[in-house]
Amino acid sequence: MFDLHLSPELTDLVVIGSIFFVSLISPKLSLPVVVMETLCGVVLSFFGVKAQDWMVFFASLGGVMITFLAGTEMNVRSFRKNVIPSLMIGLSSFFVPFICISSYTFFLEKWNLNAALIAGVALSTTSLGVIYSILVETGMNKTKLGTILLSATFVTDITTVLVLSVLFVKPTMYTFIFYAVSAIVIFIASRYSEKLFNSPFYKNNLAETEVKYILFLLFVFIYFAELGNGHAVLPAFILGFLMSKSDSEEGEASVSDKLRSGAYSFITPVFFIVGGLKMSLPLLISAVGVFCVLILVQISSKMFAVYFLAKKYLKKAPLYSTLLMTTGLTFGTIAAYFGLDSDMIDVRQYSVLIGVIVFSAVVPTIIAQIFFKPDMND
Repeated sequence: MFDLHLSPELTDLVVIGSIFFVSLISPKLSLPVVVMETLCGVVLSFFGVKAQDWMVFFASLGGVMITFLAGTEMNVRSFRKNVIPSLMIGLSSFFVPFICISSYTFFLEKWNLNAALIAGVALSTTSLGVIYSILVETGMNKTKLGTILLSATFVTDITTVLVLSVLFVKPTMYTFIFYAVSAIVIFIASRYSEKLFNSPFYKNNLAETEVKYILFLLFVFIYFAELGNGHAVLPAFILGFLMSKSDSEEGEASVSDKLRSGAYSFITPVFFIVGGLKMSLPLLISAVGVFCVLILVQISSKMFAVYFLAKKYLKKAPLYSTLLMTTGLTFGTIAAYFGLDSDMIDVRQYSVLIGVIVFSAVVPTIIAQIFFKPDMND
């Protein structure tokens, strides 16, 4: 690794320049911009670039914003029709890899039980951010395939949060406050936001009051989640789902469009670049054997868990859907960092897990987009 010892100001310039550069080349390479942004983070980490405090802040916000926007893309009626395949694919996508990965790291790699369970949780997730971004970029977010993929991914991620909480998180009074506040905010916002969105005083005004209102709600989730040792993405998705376009007026739909434009121009690129920056290449190289085997276990168990169900419920593109479901990033990184912060895994194990997570977010996506992308016009 080359440490260029960049000043904070030069680091900021390099990262912002990288965001612009990636947006230029990703369309020419026919690769999803989120994959290129993650790879960009890995390359920058090789040259010693470190995430600044503002980057970590925007990365945290980006993960919540992506989840909210993914919720707004869910068609309520379509979700109800496809709840069974979503549950089956989502649950299988988590539990099969979780059992395989935890067993491998515990029995063969001799990691302690907590470390093995952290590995199982971290590598069994599916990245809602990656899948949602790809579906929007390709226009598949409005199809039945996209609806099932999004809802199945959310089921996988909810399961991740629940398993991580049951196994390791000790609830406090603030945890219950977080859930109570989230429920109240979701109830009030889902019932009364339409009045704000359609008000002649605020609708489409220059101040973008509707967008600031959504951001305020997301920050409420973030604050109380941090206070209660929870995860803001869960209430953010539910809020987005209840504000989804199928039940919204024209003004409400335009709010999502405005928020998406702002998010994908700056905030979410920082989220994906920071994901790549978190990987330590020297530590990863020192454990390359474990890294390679974990990739094989993670991808093979994910594909086994999803492919046969995808053949039944996603007949238009079973292999494409399966490859996308192997992608991990957001919740995998959260679980791995939780393990490191709680001293349940060491820095070397953390780097291996982050390396596998980044690999799973990039390589299966590239393969899916190049070789198995379905033609939605058929």
